[in-house]
Amino acid sequence: MEKLMDELREKIIETLNLEDIRPEDIGEKDRLVGGDLGLDSIDVLELAMMIERDYGIRIDNKELGAKVFASLGALAEYVSENSVGGYG
Repeated sequence: MEKLMDELREKIIETLNLEDIRPEDIGEKDRLVGGDLGLDSIDVLELAMMIERDYGIRIDNKELGAKVFASLGALAEYVSENSVGGYG
């Protein structure tokens, strides 16, 4: 799971062009939306598109998105359980 979280940290930074953020700045339990990263609904949409493109997972409603993007750990767990590539 740690490898997946490291991968997701890199993808979040790259997808959202977070120039002042390093991978180690994103903790497993840190809030992604409304936390120190300052992500908003547009950022979440971009991340959802990246998750669908890179992992074959569709996040297609607001309630699911709120749960999945609550933290890096929640995102990694969801990707691990639902990925076409099989991270479980």
